Order: sequence, then structure tokens, then C-alpha cells
Amino acid sequence: MTFSSPATLLSQSVIKSDKVLIVDDMEEVRWALSNIVRQSGFTPILAENGASALRLSECNAPDAVLLDVGLPDMNGFDVLEHLRKMHQSVPVIMVTGNGNIEDAKHALRASAFDYVAKPFLNSEIVNILKRALEKRSRKLFKSEQVNSVPAESELLESMGFSSSIQQIVKSKAKVSSTNFAVLVIGETGTGKELVSRAIHDESGRSAKPFVAVDCGAIPESLIESELFGHEKGSFTGATGVKIGAFEAAAGGTIFLDEIGNLPYSVQGKLLRVLETRRVRRVGCTQERPVDFRVVAATNNDLKHADPQHFRLDLYHRLAEFTIEIPPLRDRREDLEYLVNRFLKLANLELSKAVTELTPESWDLINGYSWPGNVRELRNEIRRAVLLCQDNDPIGTQQLSNLVSERALPIKSIETQSHAISMGHVMELSQSLHEMNPAQTPYDMEFSCRLSAQGITALLALEGGLHLTAVMGKAMSEIERGILIQVLKITEGNKAHAARLLHIDYKTMHGKLKKYQIDSASLFLDSLNRLDEPLRKSTSF
Repeated sequence: MTFSSPATLLSQSVIKSDKVLIVDDMEEVRWALSNIVRQSGFTPILAENGASALRLSECNAPDAVLLDVGLPDMNGFDVLEHLRKMHQSVPVIMVTGNGNIEDAKHALRASAFDYVAKPFLNSEIVNILKRALEKRSRKLFKSEQVNSVPAESELLESMGFSSSIQQIVKSKAKVSSTNFAVLVIGETGTGKELVSRAIHDESGRSAKPFVAVDCGAIPESLIESELFGHEKGSFTGATGVKIGAFEAAAGGTIFLDEIGNLPYSVQGKLLRVLETRRVRRVGCTQERPVDFRVVAATNNDLKHADPQHFRLDLYHRLAEFTIEIPPLRDRREDLEYLVNRFLKLANLELSKAVTELTPESWDLINGYSWPGNVRELRNEIRRAVLLCQDNDPIGTQQLSNLVSERALPIKSIETQSHAISMGHVMELSQSLHEMNPAQTPYDMEFSCRLSAQGITALLALEGGLHLTAVMGKAMSEIERGILIQVLKITEGNKAHAARLLHIDYKTMHGKLKKYQIDSASLFLDSLNRLDEPLRKSTSF
């Protein structure tokens, strides 16, 4: 398998002088239009009738056409029909005589880009031509994005050309043609759904639906109905029959995003559906056979998850084949290509001409840890292009989101074991102490550590555990300790705690549920601790 280089792909769109075919039987009109076209930076091609227009169009492949309706040898709309067959994407602007309304309506029905009436203004011609050529460029670019590279290289174009992404492409090619359940593992923003869709698109099920379900975004009371459907009257609000996601994906692929957030109460029912390939709607006594393929995605280590939160048998059923996407910080060789790709896309979307970044901006991008991965990078470049003036480079002022406080040193993150250096624990504990001096830095550090006795106990279980499992437990203890301390500081205010930790409210809610942390109890505990000195001072 051979892959095109990033430079080859980025150089596919070249700037050229667009050719405009001018078709009119009046010499003075052709002369006037050719001057307008040439002064606008385009190349005019002249034809005095329909036959010569079609002949020149076949030889020169124009980028736009100014076509008179009243030609001596054939009707202008007949010429338009022939041009559509020859060059489907070429915009054709019809030139009508004396503002004929019927000609204008006919032009639009015949899929002309626009029409202009004689006598016309020069600026009107220029504006319509520019809009037509810009729209055509957008269409061609989107077509290039889909068709310019072999199917096996489409993910490379979207994700980068590092060796790890090339390995993902090879794994995807191997599993796509099978009916294996696939588990795609990776942090938020790495492209899990992109890989999952690529698996579906290259499978024998590509002509059938790809149905995506975000298992973390649906309330627990509704998730069973969303997955399996329900019958009319099966619960309050069930006013009709609802087909669930599995039935909607019949013949195709169901994508279960963030499967680790699926409520435990539903996991057993999902396991049965995966094993039997039969679905029972809520409120129904009969099962329905369904043909589907399942692809799931997660940002958690489900293999070593707490069995009380995620069933190991469900993990093994979903992970018949696994694809792990590394975070962007672990494949920094993709950064330059992705920045240039997103810069090109943003310019196209926003009609800008921002061509480069300053050296300081590159230093900022290369020194940032990208916790939001490729999604965050794309958003930053898109935002920077919006803020930037045309033809000016992107400076650090346009990348103001990448402040040093948000950029964790890359070397402090052990991504394979998901461990946090104790230096960062001490740094966090000190910062939390500054917000709440009543909590000593030592207490904070202790609450964030997994005790030596705890590690010894873990290793003693059934002759020891794999290092990954020990690290998973340690990280859980650290995370739980941090959540408890931050909630104490915010007096149980989950929204405030989420803001302090730079996570969204849904993530905070999910973690509190995972670790069985009751924010209300923590708030009451904080009040009791505040009241304790008062009680002591008033006691007899």
C-alpha cells in the first residue's frame, strides 16, 4: 500500500487564471464583455454562435460561461443543455435581451447560475462572475477532498500521515470487510467517529444506514427506548410506536459512541441483543430479529474498569477487534500537516486569504499539549483565520486561547499508563490550598495519592495485577480525591467545580456518579466543619 505525501495533497489546488467563455452574436457585445473579463483578471474566450461555443467548450473547458439567449443558429437554452452534459460543474450566466422576465424564469429553471439583462452594468457582470467562480471552486475543492486520493488514503488525508495513523488505516482495511464488532479507543477529539464511519463506508453494509447513538447524552430513563424502541402506551409520554436505533440500523452499522457512559442497568440488555441479534421494544413481549454490525467508541480503559460500572463480558463482546487512536500530543509529526489543512479549509469557508503563521505562533502550537486533540486544533485554526486580516499571518494574538496556564508540559503526561506526575499533584494541591487555606497542602497531597498500603493490597490480590490495572486504580483514587476536594471548596457547587477543573458539566456529573460522590453531603460536611469552631466557643 502506497500513500501520497502531505505536500502532494496540499499542492493539488493551484491558482490559475479562470477562463470565461463569452457567447454572443453581436461583435460589440463580445468586445465589451471581453474587456470586462480581462480587467477582472480572467481569460476571455469568444464565440459568435452556439456551434462554435460548444466546439470551444470541448477544447478549452471553460470555468464559467456568459451565454446570450438569442443566438442565430440555435437557442441559448439548447446550448445550456449541451454544456451541462459536457461540463456539469461549470456555472452558466444567461444574458437576456431587454429584461425579458420569461427568459429569466427559463434560465433559472434550466439550472443556469444566474441571468443578467441587456443593457448591463460592468460591475454587475463582475460581481456575478466572481460569485459563480467562487462557488465552483468550493464544489471542486469538496470533490477533491472526497475523490482525489485512493479510498485507503482518505483517513490519512483527514488525520495525518504519521506511522500510527498509517497503522490505523491498515487495521481499518483489514476489519472493514468482516462482521467483527469493533471498539475504537481514544481521547475526546481524536477522530473516533471518523474511523468508525470509514469502517462502515468500506464494508459491505455501506449502502445501508450508519446510525450513531451518544450513550452519554441520553438520560438514563430514555436510553432503553432510544436503543430498542417502544410500543404505544408503554410508559408516560409514549404516544406512539418508536423504532429504536438497532432497528433503524437494520442491514447497516450502529455506532455506540462513549459506550463507557452507558447505564449499568441497560448493559445486560445490550449484551443480550448483541448475542441474539434480536430486539425487544419497551412494552412489547415479542422479540424482532435485526441484522446489524456494531462499532463502539470510548475514551476509557473499559478492560480494567470497575466491574460494578462496566461489565467485563460486555467489553469482550464489543472488543472483537480494537483500534486505538493515539492523542495528538503523541503524534506531533502530524501537527504541521493538520495546521496547513485546517488553514486551507478555513480560508475556503470564510473566503479569506490567510496563508501562514508567524514563527511565534508555530512555537505556541508545537509547545501546547492539545488536550482536545484534533478537534481543538481545528477549532483554534478556524477561529484564528476568522480573527485574522486577509494576507496577514496568524499571530499569537489570534491564538489567545492557547495560554500557558492551559498548556501542560508534554513530558509530564505518561499517556500509555494515564499517570500524572506527583509534581503536578503537588502543584494542584498548592493551588487548591491557596483557594482554601483551611485545607493544608499536605492534606491535599495525601488525598490525591494512592497510599503505599493500597498499592500493596492491590498487588496482593490473586498474585498481583498488571501495571496498567494498578495505574488505573491509582488514577481513579487521584481523580476521586481531586473531585472531593474541589467540591468541598465550591461548597458542593458542581457547575463551579466543573469550571475550575476545565471540564463540562456533563463530564463532572458522570464522574460524580462513577465515584458515588454526593455533592450535597460534601456541602453539609463543609458547613459542619465551619460551624465547629463556633460550637466549641459556645460550649460550657
